[in-house]
Amino acid sequence: MSRFLSQKLRFFTFVCIALLVYVHGYNLNVAYLSPVSSVEEPLTFTTFFEYLFANGLLRFRIPMLFMISGFLYAWYDNKPYLERTKNRFVTLIIPYLIWSAVGLLITFLLQQFPVTAKVVFNSQLDQLGDNRPYTEIGWAGIIKRWLIVPISFQLWFIFALFIYNMAYPALRWMVLKIPYIWFPVSFLLWFTYFNIYFIEGQGLFYFSVGIWLQKKNISLEVLPKWFAQGLFWILFIGICVIKTFMAFELEPNTPATFYTLWLLYNFAAIAGIIAVWYGADPLVHWCMNRRWFRTASSFSFFIYGFHIPFMAYLMRLAFMYLHNLPNYRLLCYLLVPAFTVLLSIAVAHLIRRFAPPAYKLMTGGRGL
Repeated sequence: MSRFLSQKLRFFTFVCIALLVYVHGYNLNVAYLSPVSSVEEPLTFTTFFEYLFANGLLRFRIPMLFMISGFLYAWYDNKPYLERTKNRFVTLIIPYLIWSAVGLLITFLLQQFPVTAKVVFNSQLDQLGDNRPYTEIGWAGIIKRWLIVPISFQLWFIFALFIYNMAYPALRWMVLKIPYIWFPVSFLLWFTYFNIYFIEGQGLFYFSVGIWLQKKNISLEVLPKWFAQGLFWILFIGICVIKTFMAFELEPNTPATFYTLWLLYNFAAIAGIIAVWYGADPLVHWCMNRRWFRTASSFSFFIYGFHIPFMAYLMRLAFMYLHNLPNYRLLCYLLVPAFTVLLSIAVAHLIRRFAPPAYKLMTGGRGL
């Protein structure tokens, strides 16, 4: 792997995770934002801006992360299957369990004080819809939330990634031996919103694409002849703008709205990945030549694990004290995620410096 490709993969991993914080910083009335969420409040600059970014322009990052993961896993597939599986358990499942426990602990501690308990309740983060104090839920409910439905809901990604890693030999065989069957099937699973617990069609499709790109030696550095930078940026931004307007105008919770927004999201994601990957080389060069950026990018996984539920609670707390300010929701959307990223880096730096073994467990050995 060339030095620039390695830098590019590191750059986009960090950028995708930093942008994920802004996706989860969405603070409109819908508590849980999905690609097909509609907006049931008036169209204003704040609501349009937040939806355009959180549910439009920044939505390419999860498909890109799955693609990068598939590419890298295929690149280093010369080790025995059992050895790689054990290694991925250490680098994915142990951090999953640790960060899930951290999310539960943060939530429990905040539930002990009246003001912060109200913040926790108003955040409505519980994936089972039961936002009672943990002392009322009991140990069975706590264990279920720790293992299966974490309050740190972003952790679904690394659990899904572990499943795809375990299935890698079968996925590689299908990608190489029956691509004309497997890719239409996985594409259909993606487009039909297939989702069973931690297995979902979008990740399966893009992870397979990453495998195919590596095994077919497709260059990710040389601009393809068919790439027209202006066209793909126009498509990407244009589709996101159209999707944003439709999210306000279409009748919510209908099949027509669901599939319209889903199709637009998928088209925007594809155009966005192509536009960003091939159109950001000057930015990649500039950032990766800056020491501060290289240092920050080494904390990508810590930011990923730390930001939820912390940021969701901080957002609600900011609402409580800043709601009298003009445009306070937009102000919070711009500042709270940025503060969360900076705080994550600071906390990660301290833990890595003073407790390296703990940092290694929390990040699966990343960034050491």
